[in-house]
Amino acid sequence: MTGKQRREQLLEIGRTVFAERGYDGTSVEEIAERAGVSKPVVYEHFGGKEGLYAVVVDREMQLLLDMVTGALTGGHSRELLEQAAFALMDYIDTSTDGFRILVRDSPVAQSTGTFASLISDIATQVEDILGLEFKARGFDARLAPMYSQMLVGMVALTGQWWLEVRKPEKADVAAHLVNLAWHGLEGMERHPKLVGERKA
Repeated sequence: MTGKQRREQLLEIGRTVFAERGYDGTSVEEIAERAGVSKPVVYEHFGGKEGLYAVVVDREMQLLLDMVTGALTGGHSRELLEQAAFALMDYIDTSTDGFRILVRDSPVAQSTGTFASLISDIATQVEDILGLEFKARGFDARLAPMYSQMLVGMVALTGQWWLEVRKPEKADVAAHLVNLAWHGLEGMERHPKLVGERKA
């Protein structure tokens, strides 16, 4: 095996073990054993568990971000919403181990990126589209960043739930997500007010 092939093998094995056991439950020993190499080989390529984990997380974050931004090909605003919802559901479906790693908390995730920061990156992509829609409908476009966080967060949390249950079908989940988001946006008040007693 070349050095590059070995590195890729260790990344794939590491990805699988991190998804199964989480960061804290994973050891360099187990990764080395599954790869059929000694521990120093893992250290040579990544400097240790932290380095391996950082590369795995960075790759997964880039893959998800690329899938979402690549899916936003245009069309009517509702279609864009569908494209974003489907992209995240597709990622969960095809990269289950990666998604499990991204949504699991770990000490290293704080320095290499977190699922929350990734969701924020995706929301930034949606923000411009939403801002144009807000302007066209007479809403305050300065609120678009907050609404994009809400929409993307809703899809992400639903995706976490769907990862475990896998029912209903992916297309149905996407349709229901878009239904709630779209009709929620459609009936939105320009100046919403709280109706309960609490005001602050």
